[in-house]
Amino acid sequence: MPAKDLYHDSVKAALQKDGWIITADPLLLRAGLITLYVDLGAERLLTAEKDNRKIAVEVKSFLQASDISEFHTALGQFMNYRYALNKQEPDRSLYLAIPFEVYDVFFSQPFIQEILRYYHVQTIVFNPEQEVIRQWND
Repeated sequence: MPAKDLYHDSVKAALQKDGWIITADPLLLRAGLITLYVDLGAERLLTAEKDNRKIAVEVKSFLQASDISEFHTALGQFMNYRYALNKQEPDRSLYLAIPFEVYDVFFSQPFIQEILRYYHVQTIVFNPEQEVIRQWND
């Protein structure tokens, strides 16, 4: 099993504060003989009349020297996870969790926003110190 991201526990706490129930830590996906681990699986009841909403969350810190290199890695990982998730749990949506400082400086750039829209990457922007979610981008 892979090591937890630096902000794993912060995102987990933020999701719980936001009313989500953590159902998997990590969420195991199988793609043939390959095993993939998405950082978190969560769900919550939106209203009494609707079904449970389920999500999977991949946490990224972006602490290396090159944000673009980490973005390339995160995007590739996200696309692989989304493909496997769609086969195994098509009712679960995948999100990429990003610290707000990284979102404000790097992810807010027009080129990165275009890439996120093009590949339909949903993001959660979180504050790791306060352990709160600042923004959902669907």
